[in-house]
Amino acid sequence: MISSTYPTLAEQAFSGRTTALRNGVLAIAGSLALWLSAKLQVPFYPVPMTMQTFVVLVIGTSFGWRLGAATVALYLIEGALGLPVFAGTPEKGIGLAYMVGPTGGYLLGYLPAAALCGFLASHGWDRRIVTTALTMLLGTVVIYAFGLSWLGTVLGWDKPILAWGLTPFVLGDPLKLALATAVLPLAWKFVGRTRNGDR
Repeated sequence: MISSTYPTLAEQAFSGRTTALRNGVLAIAGSLALWLSAKLQVPFYPVPMTMQTFVVLVIGTSFGWRLGAATVALYLIEGALGLPVFAGTPEKGIGLAYMVGPTGGYLLGYLPAAALCGFLASHGWDRRIVTTALTMLLGTVVIYAFGLSWLGTVLGWDKPILAWGLTPFVLGDPLKLALATAVLPLAWKFVGRTRNGDR
């Protein structure tokens, strides 16, 4: 059983709310944020940058492993049901047909990445810059591990998988990691810590 030593940022910020209602509202809001982040493209080199991995990692870290994973799962279910919540939808397809395409591994990787970030946050890793940066990095590694594995399986390992699925993003990802690393400790200062969090 995974025990939570520290409250999550969401628990601290909304501590006076009914748990079920709070979690439901946060899960829906988080899935909407993922939807928006998939559609929002920031001009960047060599390819436009979306903020979706940033949102995945921040949701997992802020919500904790259970709610973070549930929020990402809700988002994936929305996509599986045919809602155009993913980048490139509906132009490149929708639903399960899109999810089993070349980018499906990255989508699947969001789930364990959010859970991992939430698990580390429940042990206080989101309170300091160094451990927050490591949390974000580990979450990113998980996403790429799933994404590249699936991409190679679908397209064939004889293809330039790293050039297609990793290299174009190596400049943008550090910026997103740096932003998340700055935002989360600042958010904790804003909402305050509980007694357990002050240890």
